[in-house]
Amino acid sequence: MTTKEKGTEVLDISVENKLKALYELQAVDSEIDKIKMLRGELPLEVQDLEDEVGGLETRIKNYTDEIKTLETSIANKKQEITNAQALIKKYQEQQNHVRNNREYESLAKEIEYQTLEIELCEKRIKEFTAQIKSKKDALEQTKTLLKEKQNELAAKKKELDEIIVETRKEEEELLKRSKEIEKLIEPRLMNAYRRIRSNARNGLAVVTIQRDACGGCFNKIPPQRQLDIRQRKKVIVCEYCGRILVDNDIAEEIQKKKS
Repeated sequence: MTTKEKGTEVLDISVENKLKALYELQAVDSEIDKIKMLRGELPLEVQDLEDEVGGLETRIKNYTDEIKTLETSIANKKQEITNAQALIKKYQEQQNHVRNNREYESLAKEIEYQTLEIELCEKRIKEFTAQIKSKKDALEQTKTLLKEKQNELAAKKKELDEIIVETRKEEEELLKRSKEIEKLIEPRLMNAYRRIRSNARNGLAVVTIQRDACGGCFNKIPPQRQLDIRQRKKVIVCEYCGRILVDNDIAEEIQKKKS
């Protein structure tokens, strides 16, 4: 028999079987959590290193483009010097054929102006050359750092890949089983399970009673409430932490089933 909730078809099962399904789902998800813990911070470290490598590559491209622009500017200034020298030579020749002092002084001013232009260009060339040296030094340092980060990234990726290869089959089987169990649980209860899991530090949404206390937050559970939990007539949550509570017999049944 089936029922529909929010367009999703789920099996119409008893509360007891829902509790068993929830506990088994928690056991499977906890195993998946352990596998992810094996990877530790490696995925984040790999992502950070990839971002850092990408940033360094962009920086290298910017330095390279800036150096090319400065080299073009130097070439342009050298051409301006050549043009100014040609004009000076032209004006000097014209001075030999002037008819009066006024023309001579006018050409002298043009020669002076072009001489100042040459001096300004030479100054700019020195500035651009110093900037190129500074940027080339920074470029080499960045290339060295990039190589170090690329080596570090390759090592981290290899380490992560080895862990993934070792655990991939087990994780795939667990994920498949997790999906199968989810089909037995109605969407509203499934959403509650996920919400509790996301808020729990250890990812435990379903816990057993341990020494008359909640197995999640370890607060005491009244005897009558423990009896209600053992009767499996309704889904009961801890009034302190909100985790779903099941009796130890369910845990033992699921454990035997896994064995």
